Formats: sequence, structure tokens, C-alpha cells
Amino acid sequence: MLVWVIYDISDDRIRGYVAKICKGYGLYRVQKSAFLGDLNRNEADSIAMECEEIIEETDSVFVFPMCDDCFKKIKLIGEGFDKDLVSDKMVTKVF
Repeated sequence: MLVWVIYDISDDRIRGYVAKICKGYGLYRVQKSAFLGDLNRNEADSIAMECEEIIEETDSVFVFPMCDDCFKKIKLIGEGFDKDLVSDKMVTKVF
């Protein structure tokens, strides 16, 4: 399933570590604090638990599963992400 991980983290070190976790799961950075990729349910749960262990109480991490049909309904206005950071498979799904 497609999964969005979006976060708002104030500490640079923790924010960098969460980005590293996302990349470790094979997610693609689509914006500075937003990642997208294909994960199974266990992987989505694992990434959420790993992030929960390291963030502060005032920070937030959202892990949003999204079905392919819903993903196809996304309306992109402007240049929503750096196409060089996202795989061809993801770019194809967006357009």
C-alpha cells in the first residue's frame, strides 16, 4: 500500500534521524518533511513505532496509508515535489 509519512519536528538532529528512517524503509522524499512509498502494514506500523520512540512530545509524525485509487485522485497544483527525488514508478502514479 502507498504510505505518506509527514512530520513537523523542531530539533534538526531528530528531524534528520526521522528522514533517515524513512529512507531506510525505501520511502522517497517528495518535500522537505514528506515522504511517500510502498509499504506493507507491518512496515507502516514499524516506522510509526520507530518515530514514536525518538520524537519529542511537541513534535508530530503522521503515517497515512493511501489506496491506489485514492492516490490517483490527488490534485497536484504547482510543482509538488522534486521529480529527481521520486522514483519513476511514483511519478507515473502521480501523472
